Amino acid sequence: MTATEASTSVELSIAGMTCASCAARIEKKLNKLDGVSATVNYATEKAHIVLPVTLSVAELIGTVERVGYTATLHEPERRLQPPSLLRRLLVSTALTVPVLVVSMAPPLQFRYWQWVALMLATPVVLWCAWPFHRAAWANLRHRATTMDTLVSLGVLAAFAWSLWALFLGEAGRPGMRMQFALLANGSADDIYLEVATAVTTFLLAGRYAEERAKSRSGAALRALLDLGAKDVSVLRGEHEVRVPIGELAVGDRFIVRPGEKVATDGVVLEGSSAIDASLMTGEAVPAEVGPGNHVVGATMNVGGRLVVAATQIGADTQLAQLARLVEQAQSGKAAVQRLADRVSAIFVPVVLLLSSATLAGWLAAGGPAHSAFTAAVAVLIVACPCALGLATPTALMVGTGRGAQLGIVIKGPEVLEHTRRIDTIVLDKTGTVTTGRMKVHDIVAADPDAALRLAGAVETASEHPIAAAIAAAALDRVGTLPTVAQFRSIPGLGATGLVDGHEVVIGRRALIERHGVPMHADIIAAFNAAADAGRTAVLVASDGRLCAVIVVGDAVKPSSAGAVRALRGLGLHPVLLTGDNQRAAASIAQEVGIDDVVAEVLPADKAAHITALQDKAHIVAMVGDGVNDAAALAGADLGIAMGSGTDVAIEASDLTLVRHDLFAVVDAIRLPRATLRTIKLNLFWAFAYNVAA
Repeated sequence: MTATEASTSVELSIAGMTCASCAARIEKKLNKLDGVSATVNYATEKAHIVLPVTLSVAELIGTVERVGYTATLHEPERRLQPPSLLRRLLVSTALTVPVLVVSMAPPLQFRYWQWVALMLATPVVLWCAWPFHRAAWANLRHRATTMDTLVSLGVLAAFAWSLWALFLGEAGRPGMRMQFALLANGSADDIYLEVATAVTTFLLAGRYAEERAKSRSGAALRALLDLGAKDVSVLRGEHEVRVPIGELAVGDRFIVRPGEKVATDGVVLEGSSAIDASLMTGEAVPAEVGPGNHVVGATMNVGGRLVVAATQIGADTQLAQLARLVEQAQSGKAAVQRLADRVSAIFVPVVLLLSSATLAGWLAAGGPAHSAFTAAVAVLIVACPCALGLATPTALMVGTGRGAQLGIVIKGPEVLEHTRRIDTIVLDKTGTVTTGRMKVHDIVAADPDAALRLAGAVETASEHPIAAAIAAAALDRVGTLPTVAQFRSIPGLGATGLVDGHEVVIGRRALIERHGVPMHADIIAAFNAAADAGRTAVLVASDGRLCAVIVVGDAVKPSSAGAVRALRGLGLHPVLLTGDNQRAAASIAQEVGIDDVVAEVLPADKAAHITALQDKAHIVAMVGDGVNDAAALAGADLGIAMGSGTDVAIEASDLTLVRHDLFAVVDAIRLPRATLRTIKLNLFWAFAYNVAA
C-alpha cells in the first residue's frame, strides 16, 4: 500500500484455531490480499488487520472462511471456558486411567481384559478426541496440516493397529498377556489402546490448560472494563434521572455521591470531595478535588457530593483508552514469537515426512511391521509442539495483564526487546522527578504567619501557579484568610491589593523596587540563597516596608530518590534532562542522587541529546510527561510516558505509566525484562523436549 492510499484497521475474532500453525496459515492468506497487513494471534484468537478502504470486511471474513475457519468482527466480551472441552477431558480421564493401568501392569490383565480396554478406549478415541479429528479433517479439505493433524493421525493410527491386532491378529485370544518394558520393540499381538487414550487425555488437558491461561491473561483487561460505573444520576434541569451509562452524553451534568464511582471523565462544577483513584492508578492517598478539577471515570468518591460535567464518554475515556492499549499490546507479536510462528508453520509437514521416512526405513531395514509402526507413531505423538505456539503469546498476555494491574501499559511486544538492552535512562525533571506543582519551602520573616496571611489573601485572587502555592500554604498554616480589595495583577511581575487596610505588594524584586520599597541585607541574602538553590523567591511588602521572602519551588516526589537508586541497581545510568535553569536542575539532581545533569534545553535540544547518546552506542530510555518531551520520547530506544502527562507525550511513548511515582519506571523496566526471560525459557523447553524426544 502506498503512503497516499487511505487505510483503516479492524479486528476479527477467529474461531476454529487449534494451534499456532492455524494462525500462521490465516495470517499468510490475509497478507496475500492487496494492501492488507494482518497479524493473527492464536492466544487471543484475534486478527488485527490494516486494510485499504476499498476492501470490505466481508472480503476479509470470506478469506478466513476459505482457509477453513470462521471470523466475525471483534466485540469485547467475557471469555468463557468451552464446557464441552471440560466434559471431554473428564470423560477421557475417567476412561483412560483403567486402560492405562491394565495395559501396563501384566498382573492385572484378566482373561478378556483387552476387550474391556477396547470398550473403554472407543469413546475416548471417537468422542473425546473429536475436536482433533474435526480440525484435522477441516484442514485436510484445504490441503493443509496443523498440530491437530499429528494428534489425529497418531491417535487413529494407534487405535487402527489395535483393531487389526484384536480382530485379524492374535491379540484377541483369551488370556492374552501384554508385557511392558521400557526398551521393548513390541510384538505382533501388542495393542496400543493405552497410547490412543493417554495421548487424547494429555492433549485435552493441555488444550484446557491453554484455554485457562488465555482466560486468566485477559482477566486484567476485563477487570479494567469492569471498573466503570453501570448507571449514573443525570441532572435534567433541576431533577435527577437515573440512566444507564450508555445514555450519558458529553456536556451532561451528573451527580456523584459519597461511595459512588465517577461515571465518566469530567470536570467538577459544584462541591468538593476526596477521590480514591487507587484502582486506576495504584495511589493509596485520595486526591482532593473541587470546582474546576478534572476527575477520571471509575474512580471512587469518598467525600462529599459532586456535580460533574462529562467531558469524555465511552471509548474516549481514560479507562477505555487504557483497556484498548492493553488489548493492542496483547494482540501484537514480539520478534521471538514471529520466529516461533514461522517454525510452527513448517513443523507439521516436516514431522509427517519424518514419520513416513521412519516407517519406510524400518521396513527397508527388514524390521518387523509392528516395530516400524511403533516408531512411526512415536514420531507423530512426541512431535506435537503446542507449547511452541503458546510459549510467547501466553507469557506476553500475562505480562501485559500484570502491567495493567501495576499501572503500566505496554504499547507493543517489541518493547520487550528494548527494555532488555537499555543502559541509559534519561529523566525529565518537571512532572517526572518532581510533582510539577509549586510548593512553599520556606518563609524568611520576623513574623512568618502574619506575612503569609497578607500574601495569601492577595494571592487567592490570582490564578498563577506560584500564587496558588502561596494561597494554599496560607490556608493550611493560618486558616481563614481576609478578603482582598483593590486587587491588581501585574503580568510577569506580581500583584498588589488592600488587605485589612494594609497596602500589600507581592512579586519579583523589580516590582518591589518599582514601588520604592528599600531592600534590607538579610532579605537580599535570603533572596540570593533561594536563587542559588534553584527556587523562586517571592518578596512581600506591606505599607512600603519589606516584610518577608517566601521561597517557592517544585517539590521532589517522595519516591524519586529511592527510584533512582533502584534504577542504578538495574544497571542503568540516570541522566536529568530539563528546560529549567541550571541551578534548579542541579539542586533537584543532588536531592535525588543524579550526577549527570543537562539543563536549559529546548524541546528540539532534548531530542538531539537523545541522539547524541545513541551516537555514543548507548541504548537510551526516556521518561517524560509533557509536549516538549514528545520528540525525545519518540526518538529514544524506549519511550516511557507518565500517565499524568499530555496525550502527545503518551502517544509518542512505548510504555505509559498510570501511576505517578518514579518507582513505576522501575517496575516498567523489570516487568518486560521478566516477561522476556519467561518467553525465552518457554521457547527453550518447547524446542528442547521435541529435539530430545
